[in-house]
Amino acid sequence: MKAVELKKDVYWVGALDWAVRDFHGYETPRGTSYNNYLVLDDEITLIDTVKYDFADITIKNIIGVVDPARIKHVIINHIENDHVTSLDRVMALAPDATIYISDKGKRGLERFFDLEKWKIKVVKSGDTLCTGKKTFQFIETPMLHWPDSMVTYLHEDKILFTQDAFGQHIASSGRFDDEFIAEYSEAVLEDAVVDYYANILMPFGQMIKMKIAEIEKSGFEIDIVAPDHGIIWRQNPGKVFKTYLDLANGKANLSVAVIYDTMWQSTEKMIVPITEGIREAGVGVKVIKLRATPTSIAIKEFWKARGALIGSPTLNNITYPSVAEYLTHLRGLRPKNRLVGAFGSYGWGGGAVKEIYDEFKRMGLDAVDPGLQVLYKPSRKDEEICFEFGKNFAEKVIEYHNKF
Repeated sequence: MKAVELKKDVYWVGALDWAVRDFHGYETPRGTSYNNYLVLDDEITLIDTVKYDFADITIKNIIGVVDPARIKHVIINHIENDHVTSLDRVMALAPDATIYISDKGKRGLERFFDLEKWKIKVVKSGDTLCTGKKTFQFIETPMLHWPDSMVTYLHEDKILFTQDAFGQHIASSGRFDDEFIAEYSEAVLEDAVVDYYANILMPFGQMIKMKIAEIEKSGFEIDIVAPDHGIIWRQNPGKVFKTYLDLANGKANLSVAVIYDTMWQSTEKMIVPITEGIREAGVGVKVIKLRATPTSIAIKEFWKARGALIGSPTLNNITYPSVAEYLTHLRGLRPKNRLVGAFGSYGWGGGAVKEIYDEFKRMGLDAVDPGLQVLYKPSRKDEEICFEFGKNFAEKVIEYHNKF
C-alpha cells in the first residue's frame, strides 16, 4: 500500500491486515486495517500510529509523503495496543515532535513507554492545536471505548478523526465507503458496522448518544469521518452517525435469535418445533449453533433481533460449557432492550435453564419465565409443547417490540 489522500495535504498512511481472523477473541473474517493519518501544513501532524507488527508499513507510507523528521505533532486519540505500539518507532524518526494526548491517555502510555524522553502535552475537550493554516480541536470521549479515548476535529478540512468509534473490521482495496460499496455492497458494509458495534461498543450506547449530541452541538461541519479501523466515511458521513444512534437506542429487528448448543442432540431436536411456533406467530427467526459459529457472530445475531431464546442441555447440573461461555461474553457487553427466554433438555436432573435465567437476571434483561425443559429425547407431545412455547414467546416479542 501507499499513502492515500483524503483531502489536499491530508493522507491515510496506515496498514491493512488481510490475514487477521481473531481480534482479541472477536472473529474478523474480513481482516482489518489500522488507520492513521498525516496532515501537511507549516507544521506537520501525525494522528495515531499502528499495531507494532505494521510499523514498517506506516513508516514507509509516511516517507512516501514527507521526511518523518519534519513531523512536529503526534496526536494520540487512543492507547490500545493496535494503535499505539509503534509509537516508539515513529518518535525515533521524529525526535522533535510533541505528543498530544488526554490525561488518562498519558497515564496509560506510561505503562508502555518511558515518557521522559518525549515532549508530552495533555489536552482536554475544547483545546486546540494550530499548525499554521490548520486548526485541530480535541474532544474527550472517555469510555468510547477506553477511559483515555478522544476524537480530533480538523476545522479547515471538516474531518473528524474518531479512533475506534464508527469503525469496522474490514481490509479492502478501497479506503472509502463509496469504493467499498462499489466493490461489495451497502448491505455488507452495514453488516460490518453492526458486527463491530455489537461486539465492541454495545456497552457504551449512552456515551455514544451523549458524544454525538456534543459533536452536533459544537456546530462542526463534517465532510469525512475517519476512524482507526476499516473504511473512511466520505460519501455520506451523516449516515454512520444515524446508524450508531439507532444502535445506541437499541434498534432491533422484529425477529427471534435461537442460540443454542447440544450434547446428544436432544436440545437440538427441540429447535424445529420451537422455530415453527415462532414462524406461526408471524415472526422471523434465525438459528445459531454455538460450537459451529464464532462467538462474535452469535453476539451480532443476538443484538440484531428483538427476542432471543437460549438453549442448553444440562451437564453436571449446570449449563453446557459453550453456552455458559457465550453468556459470559454477552454479560460483559451489557445488552439492553431485548426479550429473552431459555429452553433445554436434561437427563438425571435439570439445572441449565435455571442457571440461564439467573444469568438473565444478572444482565438485567427482560425475560419470559418459565422456560422449557424436556426429559431426554423430545416425545411427540414434547414437540407440541415446544411449538406452543415458540409461538407464545414470539407473541410476547411482538408486544415487547411495539414498545420501542
